[in-house]
Order: sequence, then C-alpha cells, then structure tokens
Amino acid sequence: MTTPTATSFDEIIDLNKEYTLFPWGAQGAVNPIPVTNAEGIYFYDANGKKYIDFNSQLMNVNIGYGNKHVIDAIKRQADQLAYVYPGMATDPRGKLGEKIAQHLPGTLKKTFFSLSGTEANENAFKIARQYNGRAKILSRYRSFHGQGFGAQQAGGDPRRIPNEPGVGWVVHFHDPYQYRCLFCKGQDHCNLSCAEHIEQTVIFEGPETISAIILEGYSGSSGIMAPPDPQYWTKVQEICRKYGILLIVDEVMSGFGRTGKWFGVDNYPDVQPDIVTMAKGLTSGYLPLAATTVTEEIAKHFESKPLMIGGTYAAHTLSCAAGVACVEVYEQEGLVENSAKMGEVLTKGLNDLKAEHPSVGDVRGVGLFQVLELVKNRETRAPLSEFNKPESEPMKQIRSYLLSKGMFAFVRWNMVFACPPLIINRDQLQESLSILNDALSLADKFVE
Repeated sequence: MTTPTATSFDEIIDLNKEYTLFPWGAQGAVNPIPVTNAEGIYFYDANGKKYIDFNSQLMNVNIGYGNKHVIDAIKRQADQLAYVYPGMATDPRGKLGEKIAQHLPGTLKKTFFSLSGTEANENAFKIARQYNGRAKILSRYRSFHGQGFGAQQAGGDPRRIPNEPGVGWVVHFHDPYQYRCLFCKGQDHCNLSCAEHIEQTVIFEGPETISAIILEGYSGSSGIMAPPDPQYWTKVQEICRKYGILLIVDEVMSGFGRTGKWFGVDNYPDVQPDIVTMAKGLTSGYLPLAATTVTEEIAKHFESKPLMIGGTYAAHTLSCAAGVACVEVYEQEGLVENSAKMGEVLTKGLNDLKAEHPSVGDVRGVGLFQVLELVKNRETRAPLSEFNKPESEPMKQIRSYLLSKGMFAFVRWNMVFACPPLIINRDQLQESLSILNDALSLADKFVE
C-alpha cells in the first residue's frame, strides 16, 4: 500500500502528530507550523504564509536559508563520497579541523566531530575525565548543555528534572545574573562574589575531585546572561589554573558569529579554554554536525593513550563538507562583522522598546544574541511569567500575536529572544522591531 504524499496544511500536521513525537512538551498540546520552504531570513508554511525567523530556528540557522555555496558543497560531496567509517581520513574532515583551529583562541587545535551539541559536551566530559583522572564537572544552574544524561545534568535547565536522578558527578553553582543576582542584588556594580562563590564550591567539593568547569561562552536559552564585569571570566580561569581544573567552554549556541565575534568567549580575550564545544552554527543546520576541540597539550596526552570516545557517524563526511562550506560563508560574506554591526542596531532598538514599554524590565545581550525580560512591575521585578511554570496568559498572547503577524520568535518563561540569522539587514530588523513593539503593547496591559 502506498501512503499518499502530504501536501496540504492540515495533512502535514495530521501525519506528523499521528506518527511522530515532538520534543519538550505534551503531545496533545503541540501545534506545529507546517513548514514547506525557506529563503534568506524567511520560512513559509503550507498555505504560503511568510514568517520572519527572528530566532534562526534554535539559534542555529546563522547563515540563513537556501545558501547555494553550502547546498552545492553538499551535493558535490554526496556525488563523490557520502560516508566512510570514522577510522578513515577524508578531505573535508581535515579541512574543517584546520578551519576551526584557525578561528579558536590559544592553543586549541585538534577536533573530534560528532553530530549534536549534546554529544560534543558529553565527549568533552569524557575527554576531561580521561585526561586528568578526576570525576566531577561543575556548571551553572542557569545553563543548558544538551539532553543526554551527562549533558542534561550538567545543564541546570529545569528540563533535566523529569529525567533525574541523572549522573552523580555534576555540581552546580549560581550565575552572574545581574538583573536577579543573589550576591549584588541587582546593583549596577558587580562585586564578583559570583566568581568567589565558584572557588568556595570548588573547595567544598574537593579540588582534587573536580575534572572541569563548563561555562557557555555566552549564556543562551537560559536567558542570555553575561557577567557585567569581564574579570569574572579571568577569575574563573585563575581558579581552574590554581586547582588543576580544565575549563570547558560551550559554544554550541554562542559560536560562529552569534555575538558579533567568532565565539562568545572571544568577548573575553584573556581567556584560554582547554576544551571548546560547538554545533548549531557550525553547519547552520544544513546537516547535523558538532565538534569538541582540545588544546595541543590535551591532544598530546592521547598520542600514547587511547581516546575512548566514538560513534558510527563521528566525522560524517557529508556533514564535514557542509561545515567547511559554512565556515567559508562566514569568512567570505563577512557575517561575523554583520552580526556586530546589526547587533548595535538591535541593541538600540530593544532599548528604545524598553523606554516605551513598562513591561520590559531588562534588555541583555550582544550582537544578534539578545533578549527582552518582561515584568509585571519594574520596581519589584516580578516576572510576567514564572520560572519553570506553565506559560502565563500575557506570554501566550505575545507568542500568538507574533505568529499572527508572521514573526517566529523564541518565547520562554518571561523572555522574548532576539536571535535572527546573521544575514539580516537594517530594514528587516526594523520591520521585526515594529512587530515586537505592537506585541509589547499587549504585555503592558498586565503591568501592575
């Protein structure tokens, strides 16, 4: 029996809901957009409705849709060689490793390729633990590092809770979240107690038991939080060096131009990570690929000792070809520079919205990696929707309004994220901000 091809709006949704499972939600409540095609910063549903992608899907379609350079590279590689097992060498694998090393700071050089940010981070943990023989990984509460048992536990994101108990070797510490800081209570000046708290945690846990500290290069889906004082990162690196702990920097979301620099950690030029993980913008979602890059010192350790990580699709030939082409797009089209330039426009636009709308409590971020945090009251900073609670009515209205006007944005808790593709131009940004302006008028009605 031949299954008819789904073509209509409702048929696509019905088949997807009948035969597939969707992530992170109750299946009966899922209401997906049936997407059929995309170009530039826009995608289209099965009825032909056009949407501005103001979140680059999951902050990953950095180069936008339909880039011919990447698509043609995939086609050529598919014709020549689609796959070999990861114990063999291929041209795109070596070239992509070289390109990544050229853009990373310090002595980071050798890369292990996998398929997702989760795998990249889990591989980082395994490498760190094999390298120094210690067990524990320290990370922030407000963070996300993937959905595997190790990576999910390392992330403090509440999506880990239904799968707990996870691994027993992750310890969390508090964040440099200035707007709601436990240490400096939202004051304009950071006293770096948040960094001192990390060292205290290290001492309490036993430095000799801690393999690595993992931090996002620039915090992502937990709220795009960055320490207001760059000395935070300097202090973290000093802690790592003092106690022989490795510093893992998760660039899965903040990498490849998202912050206006090649990597989020580049905003702190004195920092030299031991391991960096990547995914998302590495191929901009054209094919799955992730990377875990280590310093020459760590790589040297495994010259005589076996590296005990692997997978059937590690260093997948087709994905590596897509990665090479994608990095070439960043280089040749100046997308990192455009992110920085349009980021200034976005920052001004979001702050203008804050000045106009009392529901906007905070604006954070850099480059094309920014967020609005919405509140009921600016004085008390009461959130418009509670952390890890069902979405509030105001946020539901905002989400619905944006979609009705053809704008897809990441709306989570009391936050609206602004993370468009790096190819966006000034006019497209202004159009997006205009739609967002109208949506915030709905939120203002709930201000106390």
